[in-house]
Amino acid sequence: MHIDLVTIVVDDYDTAITFFVDALGFDLVEDSPSLTNDGRPKRWVVVRPPGGRTGTAELDRD
Repeated sequence: MHIDLVTIVVDDYDTAITFFVDALGFDLVEDSPSLTNDGRPKRWVVVRPPGGRTGTAELDRD
């Protein structure tokens, strides 16, 4: 058994991406525009530990 996806709520996507990618060395897997269930704009951001095949983290502002 393993954890496949963890959601981390962040205040700012770009600051979080910089921290995970530049400071921790994570890979940026996806950064795509998206919408919340009620139609507000958001981003689907996924980062992964270096060399990881699973154990990704979705960064979420909402």
